Amino acid sequence: MPRLSEVIAELDALWPPERAESWDAVGTVCGDPDAEITRVLFAVDPVQDIADEAIALGADLIVTHHPLYLRGTTTVAAGHFKGRVVHTLIKHDIALHVAHTNADTAEPGVSDALAGALDLRVTGPLVPENNLGRICELDRPETLAEFAARAAKRLPATAQGIRVAGDPGMTVRRVAVSGGSGDSLFGAVRAAGVDAFLTADLRHHPVSEATQQSPLGLVDAAHWATEWPWCEQAAAQLDEISDRHGWDLRVHVSKTVTDPWSSHHTSPGAPN
Repeated sequence: MPRLSEVIAELDALWPPERAESWDAVGTVCGDPDAEITRVLFAVDPVQDIADEAIALGADLIVTHHPLYLRGTTTVAAGHFKGRVVHTLIKHDIALHVAHTNADTAEPGVSDALAGALDLRVTGPLVPENNLGRICELDRPETLAEFAARAAKRLPATAQGIRVAGDPGMTVRRVAVSGGSGDSLFGAVRAAGVDAFLTADLRHHPVSEATQQSPLGLVDAAHWATEWPWCEQAAAQLDEISDRHGWDLRVHVSKTVTDPWSSHHTSPGAPN
């Protein structure tokens, strides 16, 4: 069985920590470098439900996309929910490793996994300078409504579902995709000349401005749903590494929905 340090070295080769944004917090949060690793669990969020799942699974290592302590901390006391996660992991000899923006800009990275989940053909990066996002082509033209339905069918179900801005009947041939929050990329999306943009966390004003400036179709999925496909991609990458080294690791992808939204309601609206 490999040691944690050996597994982390391979993960850092896939997603070099120096490729992370300066504000990010990636790398190993807890874990003994000399501990033997037999079972690995991939997930989007390092929350208590995932820690409990790892215990039940008998995992020695959790790899998540989102950091546990993005803005740093002065305490890991178990009275706080993040500290409780740390205490749980250490008590059960489970390591935690994070690949965040360094996985976004990797090749393949988070947006490649998103494109793959929708069966899109990647033609290049949306932002070449940092390899962020992807420009893709559909096998055949679809309406914006059909493309949104494809996203709803292929991505994990969430309370939010899929939101659409733009003419549902417009023709979509080329699209941009970006896992996670993407409304900061509208400039690059317009410059790419695509028909539609699939991402998450789209806000009112950027969407309003984007739809006023061009006939761009927008497809807004839940943040968690757009990044979960990376877990499957990353697990397959580690499986290949395990086979190459003869490690015989057991690699799993969490199916636990950690999207924070729990329900969705529609309303007839207030009287005019």
